[in-house]
Amino acid sequence: MRWFMTLSYRGAPFHGWQRQPGDVSVQSTIEDALVTLVREPVPVTGAGRTDAGVNARMMVAHLDLPDCIDPREARFVRALNSLVGRDIAIQSFRAVAPDSHARFDASERSYRYFVHTSKSPFTGGLSWYAPNGLDFEAMNAAAAMLTGRRDFTSFAKLHSDVKTNICDLRCAVWHRIDSSNWYFEIAADRFLRNMVRAVVGTLVEIGRGKRTPEWVVDVLECRDRCAAGTSMPAEALFLWSVEYPEDIYL
Repeated sequence: MRWFMTLSYRGAPFHGWQRQPGDVSVQSTIEDALVTLVREPVPVTGAGRTDAGVNARMMVAHLDLPDCIDPREARFVRALNSLVGRDIAIQSFRAVAPDSHARFDASERSYRYFVHTSKSPFTGGLSWYAPNGLDFEAMNAAAAMLTGRRDFTSFAKLHSDVKTNICDLRCAVWHRIDSSNWYFEIAADRFLRNMVRAVVGTLVEIGRGKRTPEWVVDVLECRDRCAAGTSMPAEALFLWSVEYPEDIYL
């Protein structure tokens, strides 16, 4: 039977989501734990492939389990959590149709990028420090120009294997948490590799006063990764949510 598994993880110990030879990934850690628990290989397919160091408040993955196993049982979740280690938390399972797909059936994904402007011993490793401050009003003006169905080639990792760089960007806005903490919220039907960190890096150029908000329009039109800002550090980025049509669940 096919299940959607919801989980979260801290990205620092892992070389991204996807299993890779010689590296520890979130996917390989979960699959290895499932072999121990189920005593047979259980491939796990995620809703996306977060890069090395990127965190996930919410990731969804699909997997097929023998009919005799109900992963919704508390003891199954406890056993799996004990095997995956402290940096991954398995939260829940929901039954879905046999052809449901965690990646292709997702209707929307959102990310958040956290920034702090005052030094703190508590935010290091999960937020990016901007000691000289940023013009968040200018960055929000620029972010608003990115929304809509557009070609995001300028913000995509070079030589990726996707068929199109068109994304429907539904939300791009900076939110203030308190006097020194902010986060950037971005939501779309899909994202390209490295896209969010490239977008944030471009907005930071504007926030530092090096560019005007209108510059993002020129960057989009160039369709050239070299035209955009630098890619921001992964540690402050969180995959925040993954949405699906409700009728996908049994």
